[in-house]
Amino acid sequence: MKRREFLKSVAGGAVACAALPQTAEARENLKPAPQAVGMLFDSTLCIGCKACVSKCKEVNGMPPEIDGDNVTWDSARDLSGKTLNVIKAYKQGSGQTKDALTDGFAFEKRSCMHCVDPGCVSVCPVTAMRRHSVTGIVTHHPDACIGCRTCMTGCPYNVPQFEYDNPFGQIQKCQMCNQKGVSRIDNGQLTGCAEVCPTGATLFGPREELLKEAKRRLAAQAGDELSYPRGNVVKSTGDHAKSAPEYQQHIWGEKEAGGTNVMHISAIPFDKLGMPPLGERSYASISEGVQHTLYNYLALPAVALAGLTAIVRRNTSSQHDASGMDTDLGSDEGADNNGGAS
Repeated sequence: MKRREFLKSVAGGAVACAALPQTAEARENLKPAPQAVGMLFDSTLCIGCKACVSKCKEVNGMPPEIDGDNVTWDSARDLSGKTLNVIKAYKQGSGQTKDALTDGFAFEKRSCMHCVDPGCVSVCPVTAMRRHSVTGIVTHHPDACIGCRTCMTGCPYNVPQFEYDNPFGQIQKCQMCNQKGVSRIDNGQLTGCAEVCPTGATLFGPREELLKEAKRRLAAQAGDELSYPRGNVVKSTGDHAKSAPEYQQHIWGEKEAGGTNVMHISAIPFDKLGMPPLGERSYASISEGVQHTLYNYLALPAVALAGLTAIVRRNTSSQHDASGMDTDLGSDEGADNNGGAS
């Protein structure tokens, strides 16, 4: 290749590189699945009985966690490879008044939030974490999992848990009682926790209906008598009435990190209940935007090389040496009719 042609090829590669995106742009948050289902947890209705914890373990075939010599009841303190749902307590001062910020107490549920735009699904390199395209339920598939535990770092709620005490351990998380072998939702049943909750603190149903129910409760004045459904928000297994508390005007999961299918309402600010500080943009949308931009930059050398290779190949195929012989043996150019060199 001549020097002038080489410089032209380099310039062509630079133009191609300049045409690639120069800034990282986050994609839009994913939208809720068309028939998204979920749960609404109302902290003001929770009495801390932990019936949901017991039922969850029954449905998922998980053993109780024993704390010291206490063998009377399950003593799980947080999510783990043996516990997919746990009730935690808030207490301030004397802790005498339910749902009071000062000298009060409240209960908060911890389980998978089934994010609308789940970070665990985004970071999984082998699609072992999946969001159902119709229901929005986020499930884990151990047959595809390679045990890298990247999903644990991709979840802002610290939900996926690994079975560290098992030599063949795997990731465990709430799958809304719809994983293979359980399939309660597919069979028209409720989640185990919603089915057994005696007060309706955990309510199952379509996400849109749960959001409407949450807004109805937040619109009530403190002291108003409200009717609270149990089990299923669409088809209650039995309503009960009580005075409305002074709710925080905040539905956790309506917008946080792109929204969740499991939403919470409370009389106590959510930062006091241990919820992480999250904006409306999902972590997945931000990280994927950065990743794709990095991949584009990693492609720059390949684009430049491709340009150089194409020009070199073109010039090589047509170039002749000083003797007049064709350097490309596959070419008929320059040969006479007798097959000799011209």
